Amino acid sequence: MPKAAFADSIGPVDVAVIAFDGNQFNGDVAPAIAELQDNGTVRIIDLTFVFKDSDGKVAVVEAEDSAVAAAFERITKSQFDLLSDDDLASISDALEPESSAMVVVWENAWASRLGAAVRESNGRVVALDRIPRDVVLEAFQALETD
Repeated sequence: MPKAAFADSIGPVDVAVIAFDGNQFNGDVAPAIAELQDNGTVRIIDLTFVFKDSDGKVAVVEAEDSAVAAAFERITKSQFDLLSDDDLASISDALEPESSAMVVVWENAWASRLGAAVRESNGRVVALDRIPRDVVLEAFQALETD
């Protein structure tokens, strides 16, 4: 286990696969991710890119590889390789030709202190759901029309 990851202090971890049209990743999302890490909201654990060309050929690029390193250099300092080859193969199988995806694993660092406090109080999470953005927007719209 990496020294930076301690079972009693690590927050919840999420994985997102973010698909992009085309297979030329421009790095425009890098500043937003870096800002979240810099302000302690998240800690990026793993970040990988998968590209599929028109012939179905797949390329996997790690964040520290020269193709994207400049855009993501602020993020790559404390990463671990949690994504396996099987994980990335599964993701690439789902990609359409001429498309790409960014796969990002992050710790919700903002929740680690709260989680420790809950555990110290003998509490536990009994339910946790993520409400999709579109559902939230629909609910807000419904409130405005009432």
